[in-house]
Amino acid sequence: MAGETMITVIGNLTRDPELRTTANGSTVVNLTIASSTRTFNRDTNQWDDGDTLFINCSAWDSRNTNMASNIARSLSKGMNVIAQGRLSQHTYETETHEKHTSIELKLDAIGPNLRRGIAMFTKTPTNGGGQAQTPAAGYQGGATYQGGADGQGAHDPFAQDDPWAGGGQTFGASGYTPSTGREEEPEF
Repeated sequence: MAGETMITVIGNLTRDPELRTTANGSTVVNLTIASSTRTFNRDTNQWDDGDTLFINCSAWDSRNTNMASNIARSLSKGMNVIAQGRLSQHTYETETHEKHTSIELKLDAIGPNLRRGIAMFTKTPTNGGGQAQTPAAGYQGGATYQGGADGQGAHDPFAQDDPWAGGGQTFGASGYTPSTGREEEPEF
């Protein structure tokens, strides 16, 4: 939306994401990211940590996505993540009539930072109601990705762990056949 403050934060999760259901049946996940500055100290020849920003974040499941549920299933305390979203400011008053302001990041995207590790991705299709479906027999035709830029996987040290290698993968709830056209093709 126009006029919203979008930011990207890189940091570590301070706790496991907390998934809960609200009184009206909506699913939300809350988490906190700690982002610290690091500078190299030439005198000591070591990295020094600077101030840490702790930012509270939230995400919701919706009719079209299972974002909150996917976060709770995929991320855990200590993981280094990259998160992007919209800043939201809330002002509230305590019982002693003190006014406080809190800032929250409403997540649009989040995932593990692959700078120092690897991650495996599994697409979870939705049925339009926000609930994940188990992929049924589906896409079987066409070329099979074998890993690596050359399509052979021979030069890729992680090829044996490649979920796209070897064929026989099934995706989506309905099968795609080239003769029926794109309307039955699974979402990507």
